[in-house]
Amino acid sequence: MAASGAGSPGRLVQYVIVRSDLVHKLSWPLGAVITQACHAATAAIHLHYGDEDTQRYLADLDSMHKVVLAAPDEAALSGLSESLTQAGVGHKLWIEQPENIPTCVALKPYPKDSVQPLLRKFKLFK
Repeated sequence: MAASGAGSPGRLVQYVIVRSDLVHKLSWPLGAVITQACHAATAAIHLHYGDEDTQRYLADLDSMHKVVLAAPDEAALSGLSESLTQAGVGHKLWIEQPENIPTCVALKPYPKDSVQPLLRKFKLFK
């Protein structure tokens, strides 16, 4: 399905899904959580650097489009990562070390329509 978004029409988007409980329940500083999202997004780009959609996304640096969504907890984030893997969607589950805490998932850039259905249950991060 979405594994080969190369050459697909539509606006390219990089989705980043962050655990909202890190801020709202576990009292992580907002800056630390933003850092996790940055790590995951960078890692996803690196892992899929040779992908055609990734290259198109990087070719227009001033028009990059990211969407940051919230996963309510670790179980939801891990479940999402498993679902993405099963669907063949390129992504990175970022695990903070040395604590070994899954904090966020970042997808490689995809045409929005090809991956949005897999992310419908997640709302914008607030």
